[in-house]
Amino acid sequence: MQVRDFMIRKIITVKQSTTVKELISILETNRIGGVPVVDDKGNLVGIVSDGDIVRFLSPHKEKIYLAYYATYVEEAEKIEDVLRERMNTPIEEIMVKKHIKTLAPDEDFESAIRLISRHHFKKIPVVNGAGRVVGIISRGDIIHNLSKSIFNEEASTEGKREF
Repeated sequence: MQVRDFMIRKIITVKQSTTVKELISILETNRIGGVPVVDDKGNLVGIVSDGDIVRFLSPHKEKIYLAYYATYVEEAEKIEDVLRERMNTPIEEIMVKKHIKTLAPDEDFESAIRLISRHHFKKIPVVNGAGRVVGIISRGDIIHNLSKSIFNEEASTEGKREF
C-alpha cells in the first residue's frame, strides 16, 4: 500500500501572509490542528500548527534583570495585550520553515508510520516531485488504515475456520 492510497487529498493550505487571527479561524472552522503553508504555485514553504499559535500567543512572566548598580523589572504580559498586539502577525513569523519532513505519494505505508513515530508528528504533508502539496497524512489516517487492515484480516481468517 502506498501513501496515495490513504492520504487526505482535500487539503487546506494557507499563504505566508495569512494572519494569526485568520489561521485560528481556519483551524477552528475546519476542526484541524495544522496546515501546510504554500507559495502562489502551491509549493510547500512551511507548516504551522495549533502548537505554534499557542507558543506565540503565550504571555511572558515578569522578568527581573540584575545589573551591577540597578535592578530592572519587566512587567508580566497580560493575555489581552498579547492578543491585541499579535493577532495580525503574518504566520510567516511563526511557521516552521526548516527541516520539514514530507512524504511522496508513491512511498509505502511503512515509511509513513516510521516517519510519524520517529519525529512525533501529528501530520505530514505529501508533496509531489514538483514540490507541490498534494495531500496530507495524519496519525488518525494511519490508525484508521491499521484498523481496516486488522479487521479485514480477522474477517478473512474467520471464514476459514475448520471444524
